[in-house]
Formats: sequence, structure tokens, C-alpha cells
Amino acid sequence: MDNIVKIPLKMHIGANCEPIVKVGEKVKRGQCIGEPNKGLGAKIHASISGEVKEITENEIKILKDDSQTNDYVPIKECTTVKEYIFEAGIVGAGGAGFPTHVKLNVEIPDGCIIANCVECEPLLKHNIKVLEENPMDVIKGIKYAMEVTKAPKAYIGIKGKNEKAIEKIKKAIANEENIEVKELKDIYPAGEERALIHEVLGVWLEPTQLPVEADVVVLNAETLVNIKRAVEDRKPVIDKDITVAGKLKDLEEKVFLQVPIGTKISSLIDECGGIDGEYGEIVIGGPYTGKAGELNNSIVTKTSGGAIVTMTFPEYKGNVGLLVCACGANEERLRDIASKMKANVVSVMDCKNIVKIKGANKCKTPGDCPGQAAVVMKFKKDGAERIIIANCSDCSNTVMNSAPKLGLAVYHHTDHVFRTVNHKLTRRLKID
Repeated sequence: MDNIVKIPLKMHIGANCEPIVKVGEKVKRGQCIGEPNKGLGAKIHASISGEVKEITENEIKILKDDSQTNDYVPIKECTTVKEYIFEAGIVGAGGAGFPTHVKLNVEIPDGCIIANCVECEPLLKHNIKVLEENPMDVIKGIKYAMEVTKAPKAYIGIKGKNEKAIEKIKKAIANEENIEVKELKDIYPAGEERALIHEVLGVWLEPTQLPVEADVVVLNAETLVNIKRAVEDRKPVIDKDITVAGKLKDLEEKVFLQVPIGTKISSLIDECGGIDGEYGEIVIGGPYTGKAGELNNSIVTKTSGGAIVTMTFPEYKGNVGLLVCACGANEERLRDIASKMKANVVSVMDCKNIVKIKGANKCKTPGDCPGQAAVVMKFKKDGAERIIIANCSDCSNTVMNSAPKLGLAVYHHTDHVFRTVNHKLTRRLKID
């Protein structure tokens, strides 16, 4: 039922929040309905007004009222910026959802804030739209972050191709001596935290190191806007910016600003005219790190970035090797794609730059990768006729230096996404 809105109790790194409302209770948009119980967490607020119909371990289901407005219950008045951030339930909007009040619980008097305005994933454009239309919201968020951490300097990392946004930002910071724009190349993963720090400061952090070890705090553009809204408007995180793109009837893409959390992805697709004919999958997130979602069950959360409707998968019934990259798809995602292509997986290899940290894949130097010739030769030896790769721009370039010479065809796990919208495929890098 479209009038039932599901609000997840976990949209952050950490444990599920504890519900603080009961079934049958009337709630208003902006009202806190879940609080961290232990360890890491971030408050959860109702994104719509209505009646609580069901509470499970993982979500609160609300029957929304017939009439909805953009008004909201403001968070309580606070005495510090960090307290406002906690009360608003702010988490990293462009990544895994790390609680922002915890990230900012540091002092870096000799360091800096880096605003991640890269919008790393191709096709996603909601961050850039905000920068073009309301750059001061991001600037104010940066200044609040500087205040909390005592950072004397801030940088705004953004791809040089976003000329309109850069122009607006530079105009907005014309009188700000301590905030500087850093223009970056249009490669993936330019917005990965350690890659961004390297591009801005020239420092490579080890995979086990956190940015604060370099006296840096990195915050996503939308996260910074949420900080501004929490402090100045007392607004909790109840809405999300998101890009919808792909095989749509009325248009190729649409940026939605401030969509209530819990909104069904299918509703946004319907606003774009619906799906245009047969499709392969709906990628929730970006082309590189997104996962296949379900049309009728996927919803907007605090960390949603995109929803991309793709063309059908090409069929390939031959033997394939899977090349896992820490910056792209994991083995599970690659196997899912291989299955949808009806391919037979005969070999799985990790990129040479992968290190295992607490069970997770991390890249030694994201975006700056070694040659993959030895890995490609192993695929050939194992009987693969084609490779499905999940590599970054630089790594893919090195694969293309060896795979064709060995007669191995290459399929990047983003190919079906990019072909849907006639976007350039990830293969060889352009030489400057």
C-alpha cells in the first residue's frame, strides 16, 4: 500500500535504533521516533505525519495522513553545533552513513575540513544541482564544521567539469580567506575519502588509517547542507536528495530534491513516466558501488544516492573470470551480474591493490593502480574467455593493456548501466 511508509530503524553504521513510539500513536513529520540504544547510531525521525501501524525489529510502518505538508516538528534548541547535529540524526549522506556527531568529535587546530563535492559516481547529479542553486548552504555547513573541529582551513573538492557549480562556489566564497576550491579530474573514484585527501593534500593514508590521522575531516556536500539546516532551521534529517535515471519513458534522468525518507523508489520512477519497456535491473546507488534493488520494495533512506533503471543484460553463456576491485563491485555483486548474463564463472581474482581489513576489501591507493597483467594471465590459464571487471578508471586502463592481447574480451560491471544512457564505457583512460 502506497499510503504505508516504512521508516528503517538503521540508516547508519551501528546498531538499530530503539523505537520510542507505540502502535496506534499519532506522529508528526519531524518527530523523533527512534533513538540510539547503544554504541554508534543516529536518531530517526518521522518523514511524514500519520499513525504508527506496526513496529518490527528493523522498521516502523506509518499510515500517512491524507494531507501532508513540508512543515515539521523542529528539533529542540541546543547550545552547541554538535548537539544540533546529534538531535537532527545526521549521518554521512554520500556513503555508509557514519554518524556525523561522532565524526566531528575531534579537534584539528592544525588541520582542515574537506568538503566532498566530487559526486564521484557517474550519472548522479543531485549534489551538483544543490551547489549550482544554493552554494551558501554548503558553505555554511563547512563553517559550522570548522567551528566544531577548530579547523582553520577548508577545501572544496569538485570535478573541474562542473564549471557552473565551481563558478557559483567561487562567488560564494569570494570573501572567505580560509575556504579554497580544488578542481579534480573526471575519473573514478575521485571522491573516495583517501583518494580525495591525496588529491587535495598530496598525502596517502594507509588503508587502516582514518582521515583524522592526517588532521582531516571529510564531509559530503549533502551532509554539510544537513548541518546547516539542523543549526539554522532546526530541521532533522527527514528528506533526501536523489537522482533517478536510465530506461524511463519521459526523460533520461531527473534530480529529486528533498524527497521524504521512506518514499518508494517506484513512486519516483512513476514521476519520470515509468519504465520504458523491458529492463535489466534497478541499481540502487551509483553505477560502480550500487546494488540491484527491488522495484516495489526499495525506498529512499538517509544514504540513498540514485536509482538507475538499466537495459536488459547481454547474454553470454561462455566461461568468465571475475576481477574484484575494492573501489567497485564485490564478488557477490559480480556473481549476480554473471548469473544475469547466463555466464559460467570459472575464476575469481582480487585486484592487486586489494587488502583485507576486518573482512572488507580496501584499496591501497584508490585511483592509482598497478598493472593487472599477472591477474589477466591467470584468468586465461583458468579457461576464461571473457572477464567481468569491477575496477576503477586507472585499474580498468591497466586491464585493457593486457586482456585484448591475450584474446580476452572485457565487460565492465557498469556496462549495462552506461549503455542505457549512452555514457562512455569504463575502458582506457584518455592520455593528457
